[in-house]
Amino acid sequence: MNSRQIPLTLIPTKVDYIFEAPIKGIYLLRSPERSDNRGVFHQVYRHSDFRDASGIDFRPVQMNRSTSHRKVIRALHAEPWNKLVYPATGIMYAALLDIRPDSKTFGQYCAFTFGDSDRYGLYVPKGVANSICVTGNSDVDYIYLVDEEYTGKPTRGIAWNDPDLSIPWPIVDPVMSDSDSKHPPLGDLIKNGLL
Repeated sequence: MNSRQIPLTLIPTKVDYIFEAPIKGIYLLRSPERSDNRGVFHQVYRHSDFRDASGIDFRPVQMNRSTSHRKVIRALHAEPWNKLVYPATGIMYAALLDIRPDSKTFGQYCAFTFGDSDRYGLYVPKGVANSICVTGNSDVDYIYLVDEEYTGKPTRGIAWNDPDLSIPWPIVDPVMSDSDSKHPPLGDLIKNGLL
């Protein structure tokens, strides 16, 4: 295991289906799905439960949907807002990198896998770069709520293949956007005072 990867040990909160990840401020929302002869219902986020579990008053103002095809990596994005992500379909791997200079886990990441047998919400605080990597043969439909409206201004990113991070992406030869393939390594952002 790479020394920058933090093992995914979940910390219980006072709400039985919400867990904190080893990087402070990242939460998994594992509420149960309910199914019957009509299909499935899944309450992913409930404001009062999340506030009680985390102490965070997350109030989304925009909802986005992204569809990514087989072998796509969208990484590592560091937008200036808090977000709650939920991959509704497909199988994906997500690496979350702490880029908060004052954090004790600065420069470290933890990884999550989402699939049909394990779907959950993932709260990502600002200052943590996030990614999407489609590992299955089906598209990933990815829904996310954010607490700031997108203004069109460019956002920061970190190189998905930064050799100092050595993130073990589960695919080779990914499909990527031109902008994602040009993000600088974390060390360059530090050296240039961009964090």
